[in-house]
Amino acid sequence: MAGRISEDFINEVRGSVNIVDVISQYVSLEKRGKDYVGLCPFHQEKTPSFSVNPDKQFFYCFGCHKGGNVYKFIMEKEEVTFPESVERVAEFANIPMPQEYQEQQVKLNPLMQMHKEAADFYQQVLMTTKIGERGLEYARKRGLDDDLLKHFKIGYAPGKSDLLLTYLRGEGYTDNQLAESGLFVKSQDGRLFDRFRDRLMFPMSDESGHLVAFSGRRISDDPEEPKYLNSPETSIFNKSDLLFHFSEAKKHARKEGHLVLFEGHMDVISAYKAGVKTGIASMGTSLTQQQVYMIRRITKQVVINYDGDDPGQHATERAVGLFKQAGNFDLGIVILPDKLDPDEYVKQYGPDSYQAAIRGAISTTDFSLQRLKKKYNINNEREQVAYLSEAVAEIAALPNPVEQELYVGRLAKETGVSLDALKVNLSRARRKQRRVDQHTSSEVLPELAPLAPAADPQPVTRALKAQQRLLYAYIYSDEARDYLIVNGFVFPNPEYERLAKLWLNYIETHENVSLSGFLDFIPEELQSIIVSTDMTGLPGEITLEELEAQVRVLNLCKIDDEIDRHMQAIADARRRNDQTAILLETQAILQLRQLKLQEEEAVSDRRKANQG
Repeated sequence: MAGRISEDFINEVRGSVNIVDVISQYVSLEKRGKDYVGLCPFHQEKTPSFSVNPDKQFFYCFGCHKGGNVYKFIMEKEEVTFPESVERVAEFANIPMPQEYQEQQVKLNPLMQMHKEAADFYQQVLMTTKIGERGLEYARKRGLDDDLLKHFKIGYAPGKSDLLLTYLRGEGYTDNQLAESGLFVKSQDGRLFDRFRDRLMFPMSDESGHLVAFSGRRISDDPEEPKYLNSPETSIFNKSDLLFHFSEAKKHARKEGHLVLFEGHMDVISAYKAGVKTGIASMGTSLTQQQVYMIRRITKQVVINYDGDDPGQHATERAVGLFKQAGNFDLGIVILPDKLDPDEYVKQYGPDSYQAAIRGAISTTDFSLQRLKKKYNINNEREQVAYLSEAVAEIAALPNPVEQELYVGRLAKETGVSLDALKVNLSRARRKQRRVDQHTSSEVLPELAPLAPAADPQPVTRALKAQQRLLYAYIYSDEARDYLIVNGFVFPNPEYERLAKLWLNYIETHENVSLSGFLDFIPEELQSIIVSTDMTGLPGEITLEELEAQVRVLNLCKIDDEIDRHMQAIADARRRNDQTAILLETQAILQLRQLKLQEEEAVSDRRKANQG
């Protein structure tokens, strides 16, 4: 059984990292004032509402209201327990776990665990068995050395129909679990057979690195068999929100400054071998909005390097359209010569040449103009006019006037048409583009499918604001806390009252008191209240007069709630025609209104005394 992690070690690890550095591995952050902001990794959004405060070492999303310290972020993002989050952060900080702490086996989703064991099985077959020699020979022909095979966890599924089935049954999996995994096919009579046979196996991981699916490359020359066979969608695998090598590539994206998007996994692997560590692929399927959103959370800098043939270039055009629709990307396009795909190019020209091609990626405008030019016979005047009309329209859509000038000048030199004439056309195209933009902005654009529904925000009522202010004072001011305790104050909201008691317990049992440490001390469901209260920018000092005023606000809110309750009771009594109940409820309301008037007069008198 795993040993308990000491509180001293938890504090040491938390204090050894900057939360900005950790979260930057998952989210592209930009400095804005004292905070860093980015797109929330927990729900879908187009405008950043996710904030990280380096001074307080907190994160908070003003959209879905998730918040906490670095441990909470890892727990939410990686879906791990608190001890596991400490391990992840300690690893990031290069701090070894204590000797007395023995790693406990993480209990994965059964289907994820099955995929992990299947990947280990396939690789064991490939690397160490006689039956795997066929797969290993093919892997060597494709230029896959041992380091690549291990990094990408590549394996081999032999031609037998029940090899994996027999192995996993021996590991204790039920036939129902096996059938749900997607690793097997079921015959009409209900028998299970291995789905992948005589194929080089490429495991596919989700964003957290958990294996969830496979892609198998055909080794035989049998044209009846598909070249690539992918896992079907299951409860743990949806092809529209998975990118091959994404969990690894995002770790390198900050250093290399971008992600490189490919069509298939062999392109990613060849690029990795050539020194490009940030390759990802949509596994031969069309790029989806969800995948674009995953990329945007990590970086705005994307290089697209699809195959150089016509289908690959059409796919590039579609991908550019998706990125532009999402907005706020800096795209580069790599067009390889002779219609080569990246895998072929690396083999033919070598790693250095390929890295130079990535660095020399052209803009999307250059790409579009090159594609346009191929559509027309420039030597034919009629077609040249059509080409120039489309090219100028493309240039007019650029937001930067300097870019427009540069491209129009280049177009004039290329075609021999006067610059003045092209500028006239550009001016017309700009006006047309503005009308299009105005029309588009008035329409409601479809939202991307959410990662998770954002939590309904709690209405920021007067009562909630007052409780936030009082809780802030309760935590940061000994005098304010003592005043509230002596006067028997109780927070109306049970969660706030629970936090107040937990804070008392925390400061009584800990020598080194910090709000970040307090978060590790309290239940998860209460952490966002602390973070949202702390990040609202409340003033640090609070006077006795303000304390009393906030308490009176809560008293007034309580009276209003009571009045509302009695008004509802009157409405019910009228439906029953109960005159006695109406009279009693009316008297109660009059008494409450008198009490409210007294409270309001006390607040007014206090305000006048302060002004005097």
